[in-house]
Amino acid sequence: MQPADNHNTKWKGSRDAWLDAAFELLLESGVDSVRILPLAKRLNLSRTSFYWFFKDREALLDALIERWREKNTQGLVRQTEAYAETIVEAILNVFDCWLDPGLFDSQLEFAMRSWALQSEGVAREIDTADEARIEALTRMFERYGYEPLAANVRGRTIYLTQIGYISMKTQEALEVRMRRIPAYVEIFTGQPPRPRELQRFHARHGYSPEKGG
Repeated sequence: MQPADNHNTKWKGSRDAWLDAAFELLLESGVDSVRILPLAKRLNLSRTSFYWFFKDREALLDALIERWREKNTQGLVRQTEAYAETIVEAILNVFDCWLDPGLFDSQLEFAMRSWALQSEGVAREIDTADEARIEALTRMFERYGYEPLAANVRGRTIYLTQIGYISMKTQEALEVRMRRIPAYVEIFTGQPPRPRELQRFHARHGYSPEKGG
């Protein structure tokens, strides 16, 4: 059931508001903290208003999974399909995910993987996502002429490296990561990036090598 008008929306909130608050709690304290009463207090809304948008807590958790799926899995897949003249440009499109949380939210990914340790259902969702993401990376390499096995190994290497970063909560200054990018590109593709390819990548992320950030 949806609110009838704007006046009602003020005291019931919105579906997105409840989801946003649920994500905040998931990131801060894990899935056990994502409960209706704490969410209502956070939003300064009545507990009963929750039921205008979700049947129960399980429905809210399902919506969280769906939003994560769209944000991170589809975000990564879209980047593998973005226009690029070379495999190097294609890889740099994927690397945008690791630097732009608007494309791929690493904190959310960590929270989901932590949740998966407690839930077989979420673990299955993670397995499905991993498979879809690696397949998208594999297809990307194949489009640029790599043999299927090599394409798959390279795609897996890129993906598992980044999931390692996330799982270990590795922190890198932007300058440090940018200095490492050319070597990563060459390792993953077998080709060094050209200066103009790096320049476009740097510009997308507001980075200036001369200034170190």
